[in-house]
Amino acid sequence: MTLRCLLVDDNDHFLAAARDLLEREGVEVAGTASDIAGALGRAGDLTPDVALVDVNLGSESGFELARRLSPTPVIMISTHAGEDYADLVEESPALGFLSKLDLSGAAVRLLLSGPPEK
Repeated sequence: MTLRCLLVDDNDHFLAAARDLLEREGVEVAGTASDIAGALGRAGDLTPDVALVDVNLGSESGFELARRLSPTPVIMISTHAGEDYADLVEESPALGFLSKLDLSGAAVRLLLSGPPEK
């Protein structure tokens, strides 16, 4: 089964590069958006399996979008280190965080599979 994602970022160059990378790794980018309104509309139309949401969407907060995208699972992404947002990610409904440098189909699937069992 193909994993379908919604990619939300305010940087067009990143959207294009991430789409190419994810699709080469078997993740279908069903749609993209650059702001909260666009993402909510696309999520409603597309019903993706997961949304990859940039922490900073220009003047808008990716964390606000994560709260509003329920029940769509959300993974927060950023160029900044995960430690910079650890508390915010933990307090949000997001499944987790990926640095844009570590973004891959495998990393997305791993976060969606949940925490490893002990």
